[in-house]
Amino acid sequence: MDKEAKTFLFDLLSTPSPTGFEMAGQRVWAKYLKKYSNSVDNDAYGNTWATLKGTDKEKSVMLEVHADEIGYIVKYISPDGFLSVDRIGGSDIATARGRWITLFGDKGEVPGIIGNTAIHIRDRKGGEEKTPEMHELYVDIGATSDKEVEKMGIRVGHPAVYSDTLRELGKECIAGRALDNRIGGYIVSQVMRNLSKSKKPVWTVHAVNAVQEEIGGYGAKMITHRLLPEIAVVFDVTHSTDTPGIRKEQHSKLEMRKGPTVTHGACNHPLVVNRLIDTAKKKKIAIQHEAAGRYSGTDTDQIYHVQEGIPSALVSIPLRYMHSVVEMANIQDIDHAVTLLTGFVESLTAKDDFGVKL
Repeated sequence: MDKEAKTFLFDLLSTPSPTGFEMAGQRVWAKYLKKYSNSVDNDAYGNTWATLKGTDKEKSVMLEVHADEIGYIVKYISPDGFLSVDRIGGSDIATARGRWITLFGDKGEVPGIIGNTAIHIRDRKGGEEKTPEMHELYVDIGATSDKEVEKMGIRVGHPAVYSDTLRELGKECIAGRALDNRIGGYIVSQVMRNLSKSKKPVWTVHAVNAVQEEIGGYGAKMITHRLLPEIAVVFDVTHSTDTPGIRKEQHSKLEMRKGPTVTHGACNHPLVVNRLIDTAKKKKIAIQHEAAGRYSGTDTDQIYHVQEGIPSALVSIPLRYMHSVVEMANIQDIDHAVTLLTGFVESLTAKDDFGVKL
């Protein structure tokens, strides 16, 4: 990871992009991708894609990631100026109290705090405290009335994300909010950077940063209908199970520093998966294997069955502490994912056909 790439990574990961409000992050991503593609486009809902033309005008591959992050949305403002919020995506309310958030209102950013009653005066009858219900959370922005909230530019429907940003941790790790999945946006950007500086790929490449994954993968479905690639490789994050208290027999054995994962089953097409495995062998990249018996929980689920079917595969990197403000990834895993996906695209030839035969 050189200086240019690192600067872009920190910029992208620090730009808020809650589901349904992704365009600030999309603009950062698009500006960077313009240097390494023939064109950059977006659709009505904000799906953004960069295209690098190949020598074969008929075949294309889609490298897809999602742009959105979890967050909150204002749903009620009390007469005394406190905000009630609802979740955008899978925000973990068990860790919400006492955290700074940033709200995005009509007059710009407004800082707030998710209230946390002091331990001394909380009602803790009945033993151990339980995770709060969503309706029990409230946000304090320092206002004394609903009129003051209005003057600050905040109304029902404005989004918010945690204020935490990216930090380096140890010699080869990064941690912060929204690595899920803007780290994917970084990875495909570096794949496009590599491809644009080497021999022109045979297949046209569409690098896609899709919206609304955290609420069902709707952006992925929209863009797949538009581009209709011959094959697709989705990149996302997966749960690293190498921390204390996680049962491997229940959640599988996936570790940081052991390379990206390739998923098998369900939406993952065996021929695309095999090509990824062959590429890893040729590039001498360590990979890990992951199973998805029914569904993957990623955009792959929305892509592979579009129209006649899109042969698809899912590649991920292990991520610790998913859907928190301290999501943690290993830089070496990230770099290996870039190398794997670059090599995969470079391996595609005009004769390749990923349909199964009787």
